[in-house]
Amino acid sequence: MIPDETRPAARPDLPEPGGPVPRRRRRWWRVVRWTGAVVVVLALVASGLAVWSVRRGFPQYDGTLSLPGLTAPVKVFRDSYGVAQIYADSATDLLQAQGYVTAQDRFWEMDYRRHLTSGRLAELLGPPLVRTDAFLRTLGWRRTAEREWQRISPEARSYLRAYADGVNAWIAANGAAAASGAKSLEYTVLGLQNPGYTVEPWDPVDSLAWLKALAWELLGNMDAEIDRSLLLAQGLSRRQIEQLYPPYPYARNRPIVDTPGTPSRPVPARVWREAAPALDALRSLPLRAGGDTGGDTAGIGSNSWVVSGALTASGKPLLANDPHLAASLPGTWYQVGLRCSCAYNVQGFTMPGLPGVVTGRNERIAWGLTNLPADVSDLYLEKVEGERYFDGKAWRALDSRQEVIKVAGGEPVTITVRATRHGPLLSDRRADMLGVAARPPLDPSGGPLPSLTPGPLPSLDTGEPGVPAPAAAEPYAVALRWTASEPGRTMDALFGINKAANWTEFRAAAALFDEPAQNLVYADVDGHIGYQAPGRIPIRGKGDGSWPVPGWDPAYDWTGFIPFAELPTLSDPPGGVIVTANQAVAGPSYRHVITTDWTYGYRGRRILDLIAERTARGKIGVADMRRMQSDNLNGGAAAVVPALLAVPLNDGAVAKARNLLKGWDFQQSTDSAAAAFYNATWRSLLARTFDELPQDRKAGNGDRWWEVVAALLRSPESPWWDDRRTGRRESMADILAAAMDEATAELTARLGPDPAAWRWGDLHTLTLRGYGPGQSGIAPVEWLFNRGPVPIAGGGDAVNSTSWSAAGGYDDVVFVPTMRMIVDLSDPEGSRWVLLAGTSGHAFHPHFDDQLELWRTGQDTPMRWRRKSIEAAAEHVLTFAPTGKG
Repeated sequence: MIPDETRPAARPDLPEPGGPVPRRRRRWWRVVRWTGAVVVVLALVASGLAVWSVRRGFPQYDGTLSLPGLTAPVKVFRDSYGVAQIYADSATDLLQAQGYVTAQDRFWEMDYRRHLTSGRLAELLGPPLVRTDAFLRTLGWRRTAEREWQRISPEARSYLRAYADGVNAWIAANGAAAASGAKSLEYTVLGLQNPGYTVEPWDPVDSLAWLKALAWELLGNMDAEIDRSLLLAQGLSRRQIEQLYPPYPYARNRPIVDTPGTPSRPVPARVWREAAPALDALRSLPLRAGGDTGGDTAGIGSNSWVVSGALTASGKPLLANDPHLAASLPGTWYQVGLRCSCAYNVQGFTMPGLPGVVTGRNERIAWGLTNLPADVSDLYLEKVEGERYFDGKAWRALDSRQEVIKVAGGEPVTITVRATRHGPLLSDRRADMLGVAARPPLDPSGGPLPSLTPGPLPSLDTGEPGVPAPAAAEPYAVALRWTASEPGRTMDALFGINKAANWTEFRAAAALFDEPAQNLVYADVDGHIGYQAPGRIPIRGKGDGSWPVPGWDPAYDWTGFIPFAELPTLSDPPGGVIVTANQAVAGPSYRHVITTDWTYGYRGRRILDLIAERTARGKIGVADMRRMQSDNLNGGAAAVVPALLAVPLNDGAVAKARNLLKGWDFQQSTDSAAAAFYNATWRSLLARTFDELPQDRKAGNGDRWWEVVAALLRSPESPWWDDRRTGRRESMADILAAAMDEATAELTARLGPDPAAWRWGDLHTLTLRGYGPGQSGIAPVEWLFNRGPVPIAGGGDAVNSTSWSAAGGYDDVVFVPTMRMIVDLSDPEGSRWVLLAGTSGHAFHPHFDDQLELWRTGQDTPMRWRRKSIEAAAEHVLTFAPTGKG
């Protein structure tokens, strides 16, 4: 569970603001849109009203507030970091208060996200978001959430209503008009560019829709599926592509659970060349995580592990969790404690807009989660003629509906959403990309594809979105089938996990966890630990999901989903350790195909190694878990550094820089000179070695590329080593030397001539950007809502996974550990947690970014549990009184 706006967005809550609007019109709109904001901000500063304007939206933390609908008073204690601990007499009172408190801190974020999930950003922020809205209307997140509302339990609906009641009470108390700065500074700025905007009441379905956005962000291998097909279409051989997507190294990096069964299916031989234009349309769409990472989404992941009491100093389990999601300000997560005299007593991290807790602890159990990168989607190439498609037996009418996108400062835009039996035609959002060759891309007899020479791709400047291509130019389209397009019961699962008291109840709740598929780790006060993989994971009749498939061949349809009883699980393993870090869940003998696109297990292996090293010296404590979470080791450097040190060098300056690698422990702290030189060399090495890749699919970073390069180092004569741009044939040694030479020149120019003075943190920095105005491109406005850059340690697929794009730059940091948590099952007062930035979403509030330095330096704060300690640490106390009793 991503924010450079100059490329396909790295996460669903920060969509690409560009799109098909002509460039001059985009520039004009941006200037008009934000000039007023800049003028007013400067005027406020000049008149001395800036402080009042900024603080006007700050929430009330003390005293008494009336809250309609409560059955009894509710207390809210906040500590020195603004973390709310809520005490009520009933679950509905508790969740209603949670809704109000969350809105106090984060309503702009909640409002922005619900516009995103409904495909309504353009009515909030104007024409540049029309393209994003069109794509989201095609996916239909909101429509699915509305169907999901009918499927979840009555209890879940009552909880969601209570939460919405609390949010709506806050809206009523703070004014619905955009110009009302009583809500937050963002609404003051919004009121200048969109003065007619009025905040709508919060609908319980708004909460459900965010689960769809989260599932999309964590979607398994769709980018890799598209990229493999496009690389083949653009001239790479099947053998070259297989070298870029090597098999998972089961012998070195063991899976979470190795369950015996029948062998998994091999990668299919059929691939799609002539579908390249339609597939390229999808690769360039907003809201996918790949960005400029060459299709890598490894940064979206997380670490979570649990050790049993046999290995801990206390004799009870310890559980750690740190999800790697998109960096933003405010962050993805919100800390909260929820306690009542009923069965609902839980504390942990939730997401603004979601009631309850997503990951955390209750009185009896603790749990953490990481992304299980299951392949839960397939791209179907569909034969299309006008408004019909071929299903393998007959031509059928496309399902079709119209959607009207309202636009702030512009005219409404009407789009047509079309779908086959497999799902929506995503390629309709880039209609110009549908022109493909007239020949079928697959030999109907099942034989090999003919040899084809693809032509140049059409222009990407498409005009307005959603305009269908002429029928004669669209013989093929691309449809998406995705498990999250069907309503599920994930909300029931979350509420059930919050109240579970043991492993049996925990698994029963996990069985309802439909999407996104997750790795769930578990520990309880009785000393048990466990692992469960939940989620709807399809069973395919043919193929394994690695490549797009023919929609007209029913053999490729899904035949069902892996039964929950057959999903990988583990309880009290003999070794006393369970680690999930997006590595393979099960071994190659597991009878079902979960995915062929795992991350490669380096983080998981490193965590296991750290645990083994620590237990060899004694028992593990909370401080040990904290140090493990902050481990900065580059797991790929061990294969590359010896090769670099073995290369003859003639340049003394380069040799001096290379000396930094001698004795380097591969740790990437902010003050490491060796890390700076190595990563600069690595970036150059990838660019030179993989110059054959198209410009928009350059080598990224992360452990897939570690695995690829390690294999090439064992093949010094591989054609990959030749840099075709130079006009001569390079050897492996030539490329390694050239990469070090380029790195030395770059760092000398940027950081000075003395290699000993280079610092990784001077290159590897993080800037946190706010939603909406924080992405405006207008420096004075962004200054209000953004923070950074700050130096950060780690790197892609370190345990401290602060990923950066080799195609972008060291400061192109997208995914980071968005929170960290350590739960001590022996002493709840000994648990620890920290957020990426802070609990508040109000710019300049004391809790806006007060945890950033703690997070950056690997520190954390107490995760207090007992009421006595919570009250003792409270700096603010707020009472919610039923209406008429205030």
